[in-house]
Amino acid sequence: MSDSSNTALSNASLNGLKLKNRLIKAGTFENRSPNGIPSQSLIDFHTQFARGGIAMTTIGYCAVENAGRLNADMLTMHEDFRSEITRLVQEVKKHDCKVAGQMGHCGAFSKNHTLKGRPKGPSGGVNLLGFAEGMWFCDTMTLSDIDHMVEAYREAAKFMKSVGFDALEIHFGHGYGLCQFLSPLTNRRKDNYGGSLENRLRLPLRVLTAVRAAVGDDFPILAKITMSEGRRGGLHYDDSLAICKALDAAGIDAIIPSNGTSTMNPMLMFRGDSILPTLLRYERNRIMRFLLRLMGKKMFPSLPFYNMYLLEHAKRIRNVVKCKLVYIGGATSGENFSEILNAGFDFIQLGRTLLADPDLPQKLAAEPSFKSRCTHCNLCVGTIESPQGIHCPQFTDASVL
Repeated sequence: MSDSSNTALSNASLNGLKLKNRLIKAGTFENRSPNGIPSQSLIDFHTQFARGGIAMTTIGYCAVENAGRLNADMLTMHEDFRSEITRLVQEVKKHDCKVAGQMGHCGAFSKNHTLKGRPKGPSGGVNLLGFAEGMWFCDTMTLSDIDHMVEAYREAAKFMKSVGFDALEIHFGHGYGLCQFLSPLTNRRKDNYGGSLENRLRLPLRVLTAVRAAVGDDFPILAKITMSEGRRGGLHYDDSLAICKALDAAGIDAIIPSNGTSTMNPMLMFRGDSILPTLLRYERNRIMRFLLRLMGKKMFPSLPFYNMYLLEHAKRIRNVVKCKLVYIGGATSGENFSEILNAGFDFIQLGRTLLADPDLPQKLAAEPSFKSRCTHCNLCVGTIESPQGIHCPQFTDASVL
């Protein structure tokens, strides 16, 4: 691409979906849907990015069924919530902004007390997220359970298209349900869904095929993946190349290469200051607070932040796939955006930078060298448990809380 000052603001398309620029709000769990019902606060949250000029915003963690929710306050893509979810999508779209939905399933990692029975994943064991709340264990999914999960994704995709979502982002990363099948650390199965990477890809590819069949060939589907879990014996960067090649061959429209997992190595996603202090501030469960104080420094170490910290590894994926690529990770300025797009990426997802500067696209249009105010303090990450919902504690306008 040319070294235009506003390359990031140029028009683009994704499987026929026209986008007014190349900047996309990344999916985050907003904590603004009490009892799974989208609130006016959630609408306002995404509307601020739409008004700020973003091409597409991503509604974070849209669980494909109740068993797929990490907790009981997450959205569920189900007929019971049709009117509320339709309103959420349509209100945001009024501001010349497309809306994507991030399809997720927690698998074995849950503190959703509305579950009947234990959460289920590729292999049984300890339920790390729910342990402090009395949900100590998770069970191994049967073949029937696996078939049910595929159908849950299929039905959720039909529903999401019907209520007006413009694109779907399937979450294959960060230690959630589908990533649990991909990772040898969490998938210890001895059948056709475990062992080799080919077998561990079997369920994720079945899900992609089911979602594609539900929405049609001309509807954009994105995939978020983890390039490396940062743990010995876990997913690593070479694995991600094979995973991306398989997704590309199966018809994915775009891939978002991220890093780390929520369950084992979350700081690989963010880098910068540890998220532990803010997690402790908002954690209400006494047992979890004790565990965080006991193990938190090891689990959430501060990691040196540098701009575009995933770029070099993500660039390798460009050489093995034909689909679109979406960069995420430490992009904070017009200069960064140009470098990323010139490296062969088609879009850029932004999380923390947009929390600090919701009108970033407008500011970039006025000043091509604009740099976000975000300091990568990661205080925002801990606010996923805040009663106010996720926000930038340093710069958020109180009127949108």
